[in-house]
Amino acid sequence: MATPVGAAMVESPLSVVERLVDQRVTLRLKDGRELEGRLLGLDEHLNLVLDDANETTAEASRHLGRLLVRGSNILALTSPSGGHPKSR
Repeated sequence: MATPVGAAMVESPLSVVERLVDQRVTLRLKDGRELEGRLLGLDEHLNLVLDDANETTAEASRHLGRLLVRGSNILALTSPSGGHPKSR
C-alpha cells in the first residue's frame, strides 16, 4: 500500500525510545514514583533497563542501582536532551 502524498511518516514509540539509549531519562510510573537513570536497553514491550537509578516518592528518595522496569507500568518518559543523541 502506498503512502498518500503529503502524509507524514510517524515514528514508532520503540524507535523514539531507542534513540535515548545511553542517555539519562526520567520515568513517571503508574503508582506515582519517579525513576531517573541511564537507559541501558529496552525490548519490544518497552520494558526498560536503567543503570545508576534513583527513585523519588512523595516521602523519600533512594538510590536503586541497576533495575528492570516493566513497560506497562510507565506513564511517561522524559529526557533532558529531548531525544537528540549526544555528540561524541
